[in-house]
Amino acid sequence: MRVSCVQSECVGAMKQWVALLRMSFATQSLATQRTEARPGYVLRGGSGSSASAKYGGEMGRKYAAEFVGTILLVFFGAGAAALIFGYGLYGSSYAAGVVAVALAFGLIYAALVYVTGPISGGHVNPAVTLGALLSRRIGPVQAIGYWIAQLGGGIVGALLLFWMMRTSPHYSKATVGLGANGYGANSILHISGGGAFLVEVLLTTAFVLVVLSLTREEASIAVSGMGIGIALALVNLIGIPFDGASVNPARSFGPAVVVGGTALSQVWVFLVAPLVGAVFAAILHYTLHPLPTGLRLPGLHSARAEGVAAESVAPESVAPESAEPEDPGRMGG
Repeated sequence: MRVSCVQSECVGAMKQWVALLRMSFATQSLATQRTEARPGYVLRGGSGSSASAKYGGEMGRKYAAEFVGTILLVFFGAGAAALIFGYGLYGSSYAAGVVAVALAFGLIYAALVYVTGPISGGHVNPAVTLGALLSRRIGPVQAIGYWIAQLGGGIVGALLLFWMMRTSPHYSKATVGLGANGYGANSILHISGGGAFLVEVLLTTAFVLVVLSLTREEASIAVSGMGIGIALALVNLIGIPFDGASVNPARSFGPAVVVGGTALSQVWVFLVAPLVGAVFAAILHYTLHPLPTGLRLPGLHSARAEGVAAESVAPESVAPESAEPEDPGRMGG
């Protein structure tokens, strides 16, 4: 009778495993259907060879969306910085000027996420694109295309801003500028180049981590844009006094190219540091959320595998206690 009980337990365990496997396949199928049904999900826009084949004809629209989006970001964000700090429109309260510029960047970025998100993913930031690449949400070819479109959009946005600024007889490129980032004499707090590099790495890590977290499959699209915009506004609130708060190589590249001079010689910090921050953000994102399919990270993957193994062993250790009422001796007693 004990043998028959063991056999019945084995059969029951096998049925449970089959049910779990069926549930797993069903979940994967549902996730695939959701991804295919929403190709324009924020930060995505088609990844992998099959997606590239299916949406290959739309790559031009994606690059155009990133190009136009970055133009608008630089025009409104850097434009607000140039007007408020270049002309001293903050009045007697410098803090009010910082808040105004931070809100300008946050609001335009939130709007762009909703406008360009369904088309290209709404990156308009090479650091965000790098985070999406490292998270396996886009491929390397698409990332390179995005970077070209974003840097080009930054230059065009700065040129449009410069064109508009020149219509005023009070404008001077040397004194008013175009809201370019900088350190040393170009910093409110006169921080060093190393300090600016550190600030950009820390701020970009926090910002890109928020973007990656708010654009997961489980995240709500309805609130992702405002959440990302608020995060950018907060980053600018703390970063503007240090170096003008870049966290976006395209935002810094365009104004620096058009203005030239010291801004152009210092722009390397605002090109490299945000990309370093994006790498750290992707690593932190992996530690907090599931890894992309097919991606294995030494150490992190093994630690998660051990955790899963421990969870799978736990029910087996409880099984003998739950099986005690079926013991022949007790049943016969």
